[in-house]
Amino acid sequence: MTTREQAGAAARRRDWQAAYDAYAALPDPIAADLEAFAEAAWWAGRMDESISRYTDAYRRHLDEGNGCGAGRTAFLLAIHTRLVGEAVQSAGWLNRAQRLLDDVADCAEQGYVLYLRIAGRMGGGDLDGAFTDARHMQDLGRRFGDPTLAALGVYFEGRVRVKQARVPEGLALLDEAMVAALSDELSLFWTGAIYCGLMDACNELRDLRRASEWTEATRRWCDPLPLASLYPGICRVHHAQVLQVRGEWEQAEREALSACRDMVGIDVFAVADAYYEVGEVRRLRGDLAGAEAAYSYAHEHGRDPQPGLALLRLAQGRGEAASASIAAARAAAAGSRLERAGLHAAQVEIALAAGDVELAESAADEVAATAEAHHSDGLRAVGHRCLGAVRLAQGRAVEAMGLLRMAFIHWQALDVPYEAARTRMLVAEGYRVLGDADAADREVAAAQACFDRLGVRNGGTTVPGGLSPREVEVVRLIAAGKSNRGIAAELVLSEKTVARHLSNIFAKVGATSRAGVAAFAYDSGLLGRNTHR
Repeated sequence: MTTREQAGAAARRRDWQAAYDAYAALPDPIAADLEAFAEAAWWAGRMDESISRYTDAYRRHLDEGNGCGAGRTAFLLAIHTRLVGEAVQSAGWLNRAQRLLDDVADCAEQGYVLYLRIAGRMGGGDLDGAFTDARHMQDLGRRFGDPTLAALGVYFEGRVRVKQARVPEGLALLDEAMVAALSDELSLFWTGAIYCGLMDACNELRDLRRASEWTEATRRWCDPLPLASLYPGICRVHHAQVLQVRGEWEQAEREALSACRDMVGIDVFAVADAYYEVGEVRRLRGDLAGAEAAYSYAHEHGRDPQPGLALLRLAQGRGEAASASIAAARAAAAGSRLERAGLHAAQVEIALAAGDVELAESAADEVAATAEAHHSDGLRAVGHRCLGAVRLAQGRAVEAMGLLRMAFIHWQALDVPYEAARTRMLVAEGYRVLGDADAADREVAAAQACFDRLGVRNGGTTVPGGLSPREVEVVRLIAAGKSNRGIAAELVLSEKTVARHLSNIFAKVGATSRAGVAAFAYDSGLLGRNTHR
């Protein structure tokens, strides 16, 4: 067997170090050898050398007058330089690839250049243009017998359909693309790209079952690949997300931190996503300082840390900062309605804490409408809880209880323990408003047991009675002897809003007078507490 044959055999069995060594030993590599050498270097974790070998292949294709080959390697350089954080170089290589391929007859390579254009169109809201390009990609794949290109077109069509709220059709297409990807019909690099896009769709839809099943399948597919390489690392980030949802937080944090460590220099976006996931786990557990650091690292690596950062500000008792943070995030959001749902849900929680029920209601309505349009049980659970929390704040406890019960049923069915427990705390608040203290205590006890199992510090809240940060501020000022007018002036609220807060406080702490609220504040130790939650 020749050295070239040995290199090819090693690559087919995914022994990337052996393939790398064999290609490095070739005395006079042709352009195809240089491309294969570059791929082996990539999977072996030698990012800089991979880019260098792709550059050699690009020049060799130009020397041979192979415009399609030169365009292909230029496009691969655009992708790989982007992954390591070289955005300017990536744009330059993409423009060069497009120019080269514009000058040649139809070829499969022209379909690959559509990849970044379709992604850009989806991000900019041009779904019709993205759909047209996805169909063209499929056509080129079929015409030139390129199953990878055809599957990428199917994947993109599925992503567009999900964003257009044609969710069953879109998910069917995404599943079809993933079946092709994991059956080894496609090139390794693009198999991982399809998986990443499918997981993005699952996260947007809160389709937790599909995310879990495809992540397990992809982890098996990744087993032969080096741990510190592109898609095993990305798969670990998504596995951490699945573990977090299931309430397996220690394992989720370990998995995400391992991905942070191993993906440095390989994929800056995966590192950023992994740090954000670490921040989410720490915030939910009550490790607020640790969450702050993780969100900061995510931001340094190019990931917008919202809505987690705004919710962290709320947990730190910095209500005004939380309101400003989520308002800015919503104003800057340019994605689809589906992509913005998480920001709206965070806005509900933050607005209610600030006593702005009107803003909370408009955000909750948006979440609920998005959930119904996209036929998503996970989003329905979020929407029902948001609406239920708003109805409680509006004094419409009976209506709230129905919505919260539906949210709880969805979370239970989806096996999301933390969200189910949080919803139970709201149900308990509803029972108290309705005068059923025994039922409220049962819900709190069940929620607290879940928080204890998960390791949530202070049972998911650091204030008694389920008071919001804003309500804590009002309680403290009442204990200090302030009138409603004085409280309104100090907190820059209307007296009507203060009165509504006071009504909610009476219901939550079981008081019937301001003196009773003051007594509650002293007896519970609230006057010495932080308002973290």
